[in-house]
Formats: sequence, structure tokens, C-alpha cells
Amino acid sequence: MKQLQLTALLLLCGFALHAQVMNSLPASGGNLKSSISQRIGITDMKISWDAPAVKGREGKIWGTAVAHYGFQNLGFGTAKESPWRAGSNENTAIYFSTDVTVEGKPLAAGKYGFFIALYPDSCTLIFSKTSTAWGSYFYNPAEDALRVTVRQQKDLPQSRERLAYEFSDQTENSTVIALVWERWRIPFRVAVDLNKTVVEALRKELQNSPGFYEQNLNGAANFCLQHNTNLEEALTWADNAINMAPTFNNYQLKSRILNKLDRSAEAEKVLTAALDKASVQELHQYGRQLITDKKPAKAMEVFQLNYKKNGDTWPTHVGLMRGYSANGDLKKALEHAQIAAKQAPDDLNRKNLEGYVKALSEGKAIVQ
Repeated sequence: MKQLQLTALLLLCGFALHAQVMNSLPASGGNLKSSISQRIGITDMKISWDAPAVKGREGKIWGTAVAHYGFQNLGFGTAKESPWRAGSNENTAIYFSTDVTVEGKPLAAGKYGFFIALYPDSCTLIFSKTSTAWGSYFYNPAEDALRVTVRQQKDLPQSRERLAYEFSDQTENSTVIALVWERWRIPFRVAVDLNKTVVEALRKELQNSPGFYEQNLNGAANFCLQHNTNLEEALTWADNAINMAPTFNNYQLKSRILNKLDRSAEAEKVLTAALDKASVQELHQYGRQLITDKKPAKAMEVFQLNYKKNGDTWPTHVGLMRGYSANGDLKKALEHAQIAAKQAPDDLNRKNLEGYVKALSEGKAIVQ
């Protein structure tokens, strides 16, 4: 009686009574709070869920009260037709730091409640703008951001006791996310527009303090070159890098971008300036890159320029060895290999060059 009187008094005085949850106690019901994350390109993806266990219910999970088919009235909350909550307890939530596509359909950056309408031979994945509710008791289809339909894999050879989400089949710009539980696997592919997201991020960064460092400008321009995107802006970044540091690498990068833009005359002029500034090692590495690019005659010009500028040194003879070999003159390649072997600065390089001498003596070209 005293407890009832106290409760009535508190209510009359305007105090609300709330049940307090003790965070020091483990979660009830045997469900495990779980999360997993992955980065694709610069896009962060994270899934958080409560993981129920099969607990001896194999064969009694799908299409039952545990994970019901379709949309059902769960007898509580505001929803009259609820999908499965794709986990247990509060919303399963999925987060994307940038815009993505799910099975080819666009989904904006953000955090979403994740539900699934299960059917015997297909699954409708639902990304809801509400991610903080409990289960699907308050699901509202008007809050759907996206729905896509996929086919599940059934009768997996090994049963998975705990419901889990997994990332697999990662590429430079995509990954497969899959819910796996009991003997079902429900996969869906998430992709990002790598070029668009990276360029937008670079542009923002370079407008701030990172834009005052030439290595950052060089890195941004080089990304665009390697991915053949945003080349005009990349050229501006390369010019700004040259203004800060007129190095061989920065001039060479600008030349390569100009070639991509079909401005070969300008590219050649910039490359000439770059070669004038190059060190012996930079010229050597550039010549090797030309060999890799299947331009042996151009590579030979660079190796000869290196010899002319830097004289009778170990790197210049190594370069001439590679240049003559790439152009089919194994006799001249052997001559320079023998000289370079005598000039080698350490045992490792000497041993490698002796191997080249042996190969060239046997009429074998250098292929690396």
C-alpha cells in the first residue's frame, strides 16, 4: 500500500517513472551484440546487430515465428505489417560514409535500419531511414530509403549457429555483404563510385592545409592520372606541385597528364625540363619504366642521356645494360653488365649483375 501511495505521489508531483537499465549486466536472451566494418576505396561501411543463436532449432528458423516470411502483424507497436528485423532486439543498422549502390540501385550516405522481407525463394532487403527503433514493431514503409530483391542461398553444407554478417569478394570499388545464419546465406553487392568519391574528397582536402604540401598535390594528380579521371583539374594540381617543388617527379607527372589529354607537344616540352632536373637514379628508374611501357627505343635515349650527364658510374652502366638488352643488342648489353659488376657498391648488387653477365653470355635477354 505504501508503494502505491508513493507512486501516486510522484505522479502527482510531475515526476516520470522510468525503468533504468544496468549496463554492467550482460544482455539478456543469449543474443550477442555484434558489429563488423570494412573500407572500400575511401568508403567506410559498418553493420551493427544483435546475433541470435539457432539453439537446436535447425530447420525451424525460416518461415517461422523466429524469422517470419513476408510482412506480419507482430501484435505490438505501431506497425500493422512488419518485415523480419534481420537480427534480434533493436534495429540491425548499416552505415555508409559515402553514397553507394546496392545491387545497382543508388543509396545515399548515412545510417539505415536494415530489415528483410523473407520468402521461400527470394528476399526483399529494406533500408529504412529510421535506425534507432526496437525490432520492426514500429516499421513504417514511408521511411524506406531503398528496397532491393535478391535470391538467398539455401541448404549450406554447414550450419552457422550465430547469425552473422560478412564481407567477401572485395574489389577496388565493391564488396559483397551477406547475412549468414543456420543454413541460409543472403548476399547483396555494394559498390561505390571510386573516382567520384575520391576526387570529391581530394578536392575538399586540398582546399585546406594539405593543399600547401606538394606531395599531397602530386598524390592527388597521380590518382587522377592512374584512374584516367578529372585530368584537367589534375593538371592544375600538378602545376601547383611544380610551383612548390620543381622536381623531376612533378615535371614528369605533368608530362604524363598532358599525354593523356592528347597534348603531346606540350608533354614533350615539359618532359625535357624534367630530364634536365633528374638525378642519376631518377633517370635510371624512368628508363626502366619506359621498358615496362614497351618503349625500348625511348628508354635507350634516357639511359644514354644518363651516361652523358653522369659519366662512368655503376647506375649508368646498369641502365645501358638494360637498354641494349631491351633493344636486342646483347653483345653491348654484356659489355656494360661486366663493367657494372666491377663497380657494384655491395655484394647483393654484384651477385645480381654476375647473374646478368652469365645470362647475356648465354644469349638470354634481361627481362626484368
